[in-house]
Amino acid sequence: MSRVLAVLSELGIDLDAQFYRLAVTHRSWAYENGGVPTNERLEFLGDAVLGVVVTEHLYLSFPDEPEGILAKLRAAVVNAQSLATVARSLDLGRELLLGRGEATTGGRDKASILADTLEAVIGAVFLQHGIAAAGKFVHRLFDAVVEDAAMLGAGLDWKTSLQELSAALSLGVPTYQVTESGPDHDKRFEAYAVVSDERYGPGHGLNKKQAEQEAAASAFTDLTTLRDSQQSAVAGGVGA
Repeated sequence: MSRVLAVLSELGIDLDAQFYRLAVTHRSWAYENGGVPTNERLEFLGDAVLGVVVTEHLYLSFPDEPEGILAKLRAAVVNAQSLATVARSLDLGRELLLGRGEATTGGRDKASILADTLEAVIGAVFLQHGIAAAGKFVHRLFDAVVEDAAMLGAGLDWKTSLQELSAALSLGVPTYQVTESGPDHDKRFEAYAVVSDERYGPGHGLNKKQAEQEAAASAFTDLTTLRDSQQSAVAGGVGA
């Protein structure tokens, strides 16, 4: 039994085999097999279900946090990289029905495909069993992710945190210099954050956003250290 179905079984959820097969059917497989239905409609549905369940959980779990923090938390939980990590923990890539071309170019570990497929599975659970069952499944997979995100602080969104710090230090708006390398199916990105003509980084990632976030984290750390040392120097001068 697949890990996905094993988790569902532990939760008392029996997912119909046809629903599960549809949820793991990528469009590349469908194209090579006569245009059979793909998981894209289930993905669309599952994305909405995931968003509602996670948003409700955040709303109830963090009653004192403002909307802005809740939005950052949701973005840290409901994104392609986070979903792909959860999908990998379920070994979902092994279950995918992929076309030959997609399979030979690393499709079973591609973040976007894994994330979309996990959303499709959530959509299938919702369609067969409703929101209560889908919610149980989402909570099993993502409650720990929410807990980890809540501990990130500035790391919830390094780019936004850097922009806020840069504004507080009157250093202007950060910009990013990004380069990419590698073939289309295996791109790698490198980014530098530029604040007041100073470059920080580099950040690396499988997409532009990830690389920029890493670069922003580096800049935030360095500028925080600079700010703290300046404040210490001022405090020392006042006390002298």
